Amino acid sequence: MAIIKTENIKGVLTYTVKKDINDNEADNKLTNAFVTTSMITNIINHDADVYTEEGKLLLKFRKKALSQKHTTGFYNNVIKFALHSTNNRGSATGSNSKNVYDNPKIMTNIFGYFDRYSPIQKKQFREVGMKQPLEVRECRFNRDYPELYEKTLPLIRDINRLYKKHTPVHFKKQNNKAKETAFKIPGTAFTTITTNVNFRTSIHTDKGDDTEGFGNLVVIEKGKYSGAETCFPQYGIGVDVRTGDMLFMNVHELHGNLPMTPIDTDARRLSVVCYLRENLWKRTREKSEYFFKKHIKTLRNLGNKTKIDNKTRKNKRK
Repeated sequence: MAIIKTENIKGVLTYTVKKDINDNEADNKLTNAFVTTSMITNIINHDADVYTEEGKLLLKFRKKALSQKHTTGFYNNVIKFALHSTNNRGSATGSNSKNVYDNPKIMTNIFGYFDRYSPIQKKQFREVGMKQPLEVRECRFNRDYPELYEKTLPLIRDINRLYKKHTPVHFKKQNNKAKETAFKIPGTAFTTITTNVNFRTSIHTDKGDDTEGFGNLVVIEKGKYSGAETCFPQYGIGVDVRTGDMLFMNVHELHGNLPMTPIDTDARRLSVVCYLRENLWKRTREKSEYFFKKHIKTLRNLGNKTKIDNKTRKNKRK
């Protein structure tokens, strides 16, 4: 039993938990494995705050905290993009292969800004003989579908507002960093958004996120399913996050999902994670708005030039 104390503080059940599995054992047995029901003794499905026995915040969960209008709007505008599959998530899929092509394909995608160039962009640099500029990029969704991107922002700003309200100390530190870069989601402490569809992550910690910030998770459901709870197996704790709920969580602790079992054959669980990429902030914190606009323009022009050159070569072959 991971819960060692339960209190009611201002109407919110507040738990103190301890680790059932120590860090050394977790490194050997849990990392890149999958969460199983035998690891989890408590599933939270109500407003709750959870702290470790050292007094550190592990998670805050609030039911129905998000606007239904903004949640629906986000889903409708992003889902077509979110259904694209990739095999670049590596260890989060349970794979230990260094060759990304050996990894299982899953529906995970990013938008906003990122601190690594895509394989296509690296190829484009080689094709035109151009030295790679500062490794920061605009993601494809906000570049190619700006109208849809704009319609996702109300939900992201809702998440930002709740972040400030429920974890103000972490928010302030992360938001101060976000203010120092133009490569961010406007009006938020986030640079990047990850979407996952029906993706059961293995047990992992989030790499690349702001170490002083705090993680978050939103889920949007279509159709019925059971399972897929977000769990901290060292503590035996899971959270059943559903549409409209808001989970703030320490993503630098080991976490993963229980399996999702569709009740409706076409059931979807779209999860949304907003965060600040620490390397992106470090690389751009002293760059001006002028640099931002020029850098984005350079990358867009490169993509357009490559498309034209490839089309010209194809026509010549005909």
